[in-house]
Amino acid sequence: MRPRPFWLIAVALGWTASAQVVPNAHFHHMHLNATDPAADIDFYTSKFDAEKGKFAGVADAVWTQKSWILFTKVATAPKSDITSTIWHFGWGAEDMKATYQKQVASGTKFETPITDISDIGNPNAPMGRFFYAYVLGPDGALIELNTANHHHFGHIHLLSDDPVAAGEWYEKTFGVTGLRKSPAPHLYRDTAIAPSSSMMMDNVNIIIFPSEYARTSHWKSWEGRETFESTQGHVVDHIGIGVDNLEDAMARLKAAGVKILAEPRSAAGGKIKFAFIEGPDKMRIEIIEGQAHKE
Repeated sequence: MRPRPFWLIAVALGWTASAQVVPNAHFHHMHLNATDPAADIDFYTSKFDAEKGKFAGVADAVWTQKSWILFTKVATAPKSDITSTIWHFGWGAEDMKATYQKQVASGTKFETPITDISDIGNPNAPMGRFFYAYVLGPDGALIELNTANHHHFGHIHLLSDDPVAAGEWYEKTFGVTGLRKSPAPHLYRDTAIAPSSSMMMDNVNIIIFPSEYARTSHWKSWEGRETFESTQGHVVDHIGIGVDNLEDAMARLKAAGVKILAEPRSAAGGKIKFAFIEGPDKMRIEIIEGQAHKE
């Protein structure tokens, strides 16, 4: 049996059961590694509901309703195999069939074509109501389009060795809302989709499926693999959480036993203050002072 990681043991022991560790925490950004950041920005702002912006007045970026997509230029293509906890991210579509056809007509490349999964929650449900497709983005980024009541940046989908405990960690650490837990194992079309959990952080739905999903999907990247590697160096390098006061937040996280990856530092002449922690399944999380806002 694999040893249980500290974050999972901490959740099991009930630390922070009385209140979230970091008050007033909000989803701030998703940070990508990119061989051509300018081309990435053009891609996301032309293909999805997003607009160009200037983060902290210094960095070209993408603004997605309430949060940022930031980019770091890299010399060689980042890892795109799904061997970290981050599986994909995505946008909604009110009319998925029309959206898909529009994307195809514009030359968008798809890793997975439009697929009807209306029966994912109920095998007896009528088909034709819920669809998804995977766009193949820059540097191999996997981007989902799925049926929704909006067409905004809508979710980040993770994998975890213990999705329920991971969801509880995000709830207890950052106060995510609407945590829903499905502890019983479940197969859909012979693929493991539970245990699972789902939660909201502002307008971003964080969904967590079991790592067994990767194995039952027969991904070559999981042949002989036991667990996840760090998100660092992947197409999606990390996510960012905004806090009111960085020093206070880091002190609280340290007291709660959270693993610190990088101590607080600043950039852009002090306009940006940030640090890094490790979340469940080696998720790299940037803790950044201030809440996301469009300049």
